[in-house]
Amino acid sequence: MKNFKSFLQEEDGIGTVEIILILVILLMIVVIFRSQITSIITTAFEKINGSSKTINGNISIKK
Repeated sequence: MKNFKSFLQEEDGIGTVEIILILVILLMIVVIFRSQITSIITTAFEKINGSSKTINGNISIKK
């Protein structure tokens, strides 16, 4: 019984409230910086797409 009481009173580890607070803060950051994040992702994909054309254009298959 003593072990069970100490288990109930133990406060180690991350609780549900902490996880919810972290998620809410991350969501607020995404909402606040939405346009900047979209711009960064769009630029990155444009660079990847442009570079892939250059890389694929130089590939030749030899028989």
